[in-house]
Order: sequence, then C-alpha cells, then structure tokens
Amino acid sequence: MTTILSDNLRKALKVYFIMGSVNCRNNKPSEILKEAIVGGITLFQFREKGEGALKGVEKNELAKELQAICRNHQIPFIVNDDIELALAIDADGVHIGQEDESVETVRKQIGKKILGVSVHTIEEAQGAIRDGADYFGIGPVFPTTTKLDAKASQGTKLIEALRAKGYTIPIVGIGGITAVNAPSVVEAGADGVSVITAISQADSPQSAARDLSRIK
Repeated sequence: MTTILSDNLRKALKVYFIMGSVNCRNNKPSEILKEAIVGGITLFQFREKGEGALKGVEKNELAKELQAICRNHQIPFIVNDDIELALAIDADGVHIGQEDESVETVRKQIGKKILGVSVHTIEEAQGAIRDGADYFGIGPVFPTTTKLDAKASQGTKLIEALRAKGYTIPIVGIGGITAVNAPSVVEAGADGVSVITAISQADSPQSAARDLSRIK
C-alpha cells in the first residue's frame, strides 16, 4: 500500500490501536486484535517494545501473524520504529518518534508508505511536515504509564494550536485516552484517538473498541 489520500488517512486514524505482546494480559495478541477489529478499530500499529518484548525471529513472526489478520480485514498495518522489519514484511507504513531516525531519512527509506511522526512542539511539527510526515501522533494528552519514558501530559493544547495556525495534516491523539475522555481530543481538532491498554487489557477488547468507534 502506498501513501493513502489525506481524507482516507483521517478516517483510518479514527480508532488507532497500538499493541505488542507485552501489552497483552488476558489473551494472545492475535485474539485481541481480531476482537478489536470486530469492535471497529480503523488502523493498527505493531509496537513490540518494553521489558520482555520479543526479539529477532519471534518478533518477526508475531508481526507477520498480526499483519495477515489486518490484511484480511483491510486494516492498515503500521510498524513502530523498526524500519527494517516494516520493509521486510511490506508493512503499510511506519511510525517514528523524535528520538528515532530523522523523518527525512525514513521517508527516503520507505518511499510512499505511510509515515507517522510523534511531535510535541510547533517546531517539531514544522520540521516533520517539511521532511515528509503523513500524520502526527500528539501526546501524551493525558497521563499514561504504558511508556516509562513518556513526556509529561500536555492536554490538547498542541492539537488546538496547530489547528488554529491552519495546519490541516491528519492528527491522532495518544496517551491515557479512554472512551470517556476521547471526545475532548476529537473536539480539540484530532481526527482520531490512539490507544494501547484501553483495548489490549480490557475485559472485552471488542466492546472497548466499539465504545471508541462511536465517538463522533
């Protein structure tokens, strides 16, 4: 899949599910993903990081298993940070943070695949757009314990500031988001919300995804 049109990408960001094996407590990643798809997720990011994360062949095999599920349901499959893996399995795109390789370098490596970039300031946003980002991940909007190195939560102020300045690039909010507080993120100008544990550790991933998909 090459870079999808901006309007289609906005729709794909509506319920953006991120997961790796370390985020799963109640079931296998494949079963959680299947439930989440039935519930209404619109995009999936494979993020295999943290204590106990799979490496090497095991990581690659899990990525391919989850990618196959996404392909069967026409859900875009994004890989977090691991450009080599994304290219090896022909993922639909990658997502990188400010501490990863530069946006310009990654864009050259992945060609027309989807490129998401985490941004925390107006300056980072300007640079990411200039160098080829397709969408922004902005957060943490609310406090989160999923990422041990997460920055302090900043609410929706950056989303609001970017929209006020006329930025039209697709935006997804991330960090501590639940079905309860997600509406405020969309109202601030985000095209969708991204969650990890709100779905992966829910008693019913299907119901959790469905609750998020109902947010206007």
